[in-house]
Amino acid sequence: MRTTFLKTLVEEAHKNEDIFLITPDLGYAVLEPFAQEFPNRFINAGIAEQNAVSMAAGLALNGKIPYVYSIIPFVTSRPYEQVKVDLAYMNTNVRLIGVGAGFSYGPAGATHHALDDLAIMRTLPNMMVTAPGSLNEAEDIVRYSVKHKGPVYIRLAKKGEPRFDYKTEAGKFSTVIKGEDFALISTSNMLEDAVNIAKSFQNEGKRPLLLSAHTIKPFDKEKIISLLRASMPIITLEEHNIIGGLASAVSEVIAPSGMAAKFLPIAVNDRFSHVIGSQKYIKEHLGLGNLKEKIETFLKQL
Repeated sequence: MRTTFLKTLVEEAHKNEDIFLITPDLGYAVLEPFAQEFPNRFINAGIAEQNAVSMAAGLALNGKIPYVYSIIPFVTSRPYEQVKVDLAYMNTNVRLIGVGAGFSYGPAGATHHALDDLAIMRTLPNMMVTAPGSLNEAEDIVRYSVKHKGPVYIRLAKKGEPRFDYKTEAGKFSTVIKGEDFALISTSNMLEDAVNIAKSFQNEGKRPLLLSAHTIKPFDKEKIISLLRASMPIITLEEHNIIGGLASAVSEVIAPSGMAAKFLPIAVNDRFSHVIGSQKYIKEHLGLGNLKEKIETFLKQL
């Protein structure tokens, strides 16, 4: 997904000379094509994330469209005050590109895991929050971000994500698989897991609806309401803390609706990872294993 982001940004930068790319000394073997094509629009700010964000705000205030690229904690948590004041409060056209959703950087430990970024970013007024789960979603969101007015956060996975042929509309869920028995809503790098789960249910004669929530803010409230009106069970899948992410966004629609809900949120249960290993290994230890069995248990209880 990192390579897809960069390739798409290079294409857009050929069409728009206002696009800049800033990195706080990260992205080697990924960002070189942009630096080579547009050396005057590529800035390595050094290991100084706060400065990188403020620099981007200054460029945006002068009519440029800067993208700040780093590992997720280093564009969300470390420069949070600058993101809040220089981007969200001032409503500047800066795009934060966070790579390594969830446990993508598993061996690097909890400092490099991304389990709170959706929660942090979606609390900021003016901030658009996106979390593509496939390569086509990443392409579409990057192209959309060039024209969007205001700050945007784009949460990227790392590598090996699938590609589908549907188009992505900002602020609306994408239908990946049609169905009517129950709804699986996935965000970010859980999409491939969700596809495999949905296909497994299909092989058993069931008809799951699979939606990709690639945009967390603005949120597709209308779709959630339509699922509630249809009395369709809802299951959310996210590689994020259960607090503040996709599950919370869905709950914030359900609670004031006054409608009964059959709802199962699947996420990391508000804890740090104290195990080190591959992304798959950590997911299994932090509650994101045996997903189909958990969903089957939930559906049997309805």
